[in-house]
Formats: sequence, structure tokens, C-alpha cells
Amino acid sequence: MLLITLLLYAALAGAYLLVLPAALYAYMNARWYVASSFERAFMYFLVFFFFPGLILLAPFLNLRPQPRKIAS
Repeated sequence: MLLITLLLYAALAGAYLLVLPAALYAYMNARWYVASSFERAFMYFLVFFFFPGLILLAPFLNLRPQPRKIAS
């Protein structure tokens, strides 16, 4: 019983700190510039809710926009 409890806690911690924040980063990267006001407020709530995991993943991600192609 103890082993099941520890595995459950480890799975929930992994989901909270790694899996769901990574999915949130992907969602925000895809929708940031086209989101409605309600969707943007929901994104802010999710950032607040998953803040520890986002801080853990932040050094490994680059969400800057791609440089524009300038026709010469």
C-alpha cells in the first residue's frame, strides 16, 4: 500500500511540475497572438496555477518570435 501511495504521489508531482506546464507552454506558444480576452485570462490563471512547473521549465525554452524574412 505504501508503494502505491508513493508512486501515485510521484506521478502527480511529475504531472504538476513537468507534463502539464510543458503542455501549457505549447498551448501558449500556439495561441498567444490570436487568443480572445477570455482565453487570455484563462491562460493567466493557468500560469498562476502551474507557476512552479513553469519556473522549472523556463531555462530550457525559447518562446521569442522567429525573425521576419525581409525581401530584398
